[in-house]
Amino acid sequence: MIYVDELKNNRWRLRGRKTLNCHMFTDGGLEELHRFANRIGMKREWFQDKKYPHYDLTPKRRRIAVEHGAIEITTKEWMKKERTKIVSDAMTEVAFDILDPEFSSIGKIK
Repeated sequence: MIYVDELKNNRWRLRGRKTLNCHMFTDGGLEELHRFANRIGMKREWFQDKKYPHYDLTPKRRRIAVEHGAIEITTKEWMKKERTKIVSDAMTEVAFDILDPEFSSIGKIK
């Protein structure tokens, strides 16, 4: 799924003018996000590959994203999804370590 959070004043400037902005992100794979971004006219180099991968959107792009099916959620809900994903990934790794100790990363120096 593709999501957009609420527009905020993050002191963002576009062509010298102040503008609101928001984030577009996914709970799926990044390729899904990139394909969606391409469909709404975003360039791949605008992708923010940070702790929480996303695209920054202007109010106009946000509106277009929603028209194309992006789901509106709050930033707080986004962060909750990210924390859940981190915990889930960690639990999956531990489960694999328990089920297949030969390939376990537990107790090994990385």
